[in-house]
Amino acid sequence: MSSHDIRRPFKRPAISDQQRRRELSLLRQSQNRHDAQLQARRLASTVLSLQSDYNSSSQEQQVDLEVTDELESCPEEVEDDYGHRKDAHDLRQATKLRGPDARLWFAKQLMLPEWMIDVPDKLNTDWYVFARPAGKRCFVVSSNGTTISRLRNGVLLHRFPSALPNGARTNNSKAAQSYCILDCIFHESDETYYVIDGVCWAGISLYECTAEFRFFWLNSKLAETGACDVPSAYHKYKFSALPVYNCDTEGLQTAYAGQVPYVKDGLLFYNKHAQYQTGNTPLSLVWKDEHCSQYVIDTDNKGQVLSQQQLVLELLDDGRLATSDDPPVIFGCLLGEFMQKTALHRGDLIKFAIGEGGLVVVDSKVEKADLKYLGKSNRARAFADSYSKVLFQHAARYSPLRIEHLFASISSYVEGGNSTQDAEMAG
Repeated sequence: MSSHDIRRPFKRPAISDQQRRRELSLLRQSQNRHDAQLQARRLASTVLSLQSDYNSSSQEQQVDLEVTDELESCPEEVEDDYGHRKDAHDLRQATKLRGPDARLWFAKQLMLPEWMIDVPDKLNTDWYVFARPAGKRCFVVSSNGTTISRLRNGVLLHRFPSALPNGARTNNSKAAQSYCILDCIFHESDETYYVIDGVCWAGISLYECTAEFRFFWLNSKLAETGACDVPSAYHKYKFSALPVYNCDTEGLQTAYAGQVPYVKDGLLFYNKHAQYQTGNTPLSLVWKDEHCSQYVIDTDNKGQVLSQQQLVLELLDDGRLATSDDPPVIFGCLLGEFMQKTALHRGDLIKFAIGEGGLVVVDSKVEKADLKYLGKSNRARAFADSYSKVLFQHAARYSPLRIEHLFASISSYVEGGNSTQDAEMAG
């Protein structure tokens, strides 16, 4: 059987360890309690005080981070057992970062979905689903009478007045502790911020709340403030909550085929028990096909599908090539002579194509990857591809996970005697 011939019958062995890592993530979040209120306050301070307030057209300029609150001094940079740099600058220790380090720090504050490689267990009882808007992923922070949005690499998107808590000079609370942090997608065609999640509302941290509570809370509070109203002099951009459904047959069908006021870019799945976890997490998943997204397989800058799959990996100290996962997945190793010849250094993000030898995965591990060097990645990029994205893109070319597999999983669970809930949770 060819390495490309990854069959997907309904009841099949998983091709990844995604389910095991989901279970570990749920266990870890119940064990690791931290000061969520302080974390939210530090993030808000950082978003508002980034020194380089340029717009997204100035991608090549440096991004500097500076937190205005009293901070602990930064420890020396350390490495984990994989030779991967740990993020020594947490929310209380990020004093000044520049260039790639700043972009990486900022991007890691978002909850980043993994790509759905295998259908999760209990999809119809433990998960929500909604149609993801196409657009620019960003943080939106309202504080001190103004509102700022920043892209995932720290670049300023907009500075504007809003109806969010303390988001304009004329509205609601003026207390310094009243601020708001939303995880949004800015949809350019209708100039709307679609709220996909929330980190903090009116100074109250939502980090350790379940997705079930966060979605309910945000829908209620957004409507109360008038943030979803049409734009006005003191509310420049409209905000909109997304319709979120229980991932049963009806909910999945509605999210997949139902009409929405924005351009769809796939489906997002959230585990109902998931807290807001920064970085890559298997408790949030993205899935696409040609029906619900214009771009399923990666394209070039002209929108053309690439003849070979491409991926971006990070160069570690010893020449190993790693994904952005924690711990990273190693795809290969570069020789020192090649690194010197091409002026590559630790931390560089490098673009490769997968050659005719393909990608072979055995027992959830990369056994072989025919990597063809293409050069350094775009400087504005914050980090390497995740392992789940590489596998999803590979499967999309040869044997995609289809919507029928998701419906079959739900039907099998219901036929097994397990109950399901009614469709819409929030809207």
